[in-house]
Amino acid sequence: MKILHVEEHGVSLEEVHEVTRFHAKILHPKFSLISVILRILSLNIDVHCDVVLYMAVKRSTVISRLYLLLRNSSQKEAVREQEKNQVSKGFSEFVLSSPNGPLKLNSLFAFKNPHSTSINPEKIQLLPADTTPSCCQMIMRNTGVDIEMELIGEDERTVWKSVVSKDVYSKDSHPTTLTLPGIPAEEFLKKHRAILIQGVKNPMPIADVLSSKSMIGDEEYSRIKAETTEQDRMRELLRSVLPKGPEVTGACLKALIEHEHHLVKYLSESST
Repeated sequence: MKILHVEEHGVSLEEVHEVTRFHAKILHPKFSLISVILRILSLNIDVHCDVVLYMAVKRSTVISRLYLLLRNSSQKEAVREQEKNQVSKGFSEFVLSSPNGPLKLNSLFAFKNPHSTSINPEKIQLLPADTTPSCCQMIMRNTGVDIEMELIGEDERTVWKSVVSKDVYSKDSHPTTLTLPGIPAEEFLKKHRAILIQGVKNPMPIADVLSSKSMIGDEEYSRIKAETTEQDRMRELLRSVLPKGPEVTGACLKALIEHEHHLVKYLSESST
């Protein structure tokens, strides 16, 4: 009988000397220096990361989920796919400022907010690119204050701080209160097409909303997602939406108001 060891750098086999009901005894266990070195290195890798928040206001409660994602990895797309259904239910994506410098891979950071009712779990871990990203869910019962957040390392030092203003998420400035001055949605999208292509930070939540309502097909959604820049994604999104008439262009504009409120407000005011 042999034991198979699966390591990050490969596999190996070892002869078993004796087998009991609960144990397998190895007479001459092998020592893998490579495994030890790899494990040590994985604990000391400095990496850059991005911080993404998904948030919704439900009556007087703010519900948000914070992700710590490796930069230039597939984790951001994986999280967007994971949050796709929640975006269609009113959650918005906020790409927040990044930590000033690199952080240690696999490190744990305490997530703090002085106004939160609960944070679960209380610590978030910076995980490798091939691992499902760690996430903290935060609940606030007060929608009248700024969301002040920070991450604190195991050495008690603050490694990241950010604030989401109450004006961005509160009901008083909720995107649905924005009205357009009598401009049909199709005309608005065509008139401001160039600025929308350059100005929309993340078209995928808009595509998610339209896909969830079957207003764009799977093939169209895949073409949008396959583009490598946000500008090309928005260009492909508008290419799919504009020929489809007032119902679809209206839904697209409504999604833009929800997710790109300040840009749409600026464009609507500049049209008057």
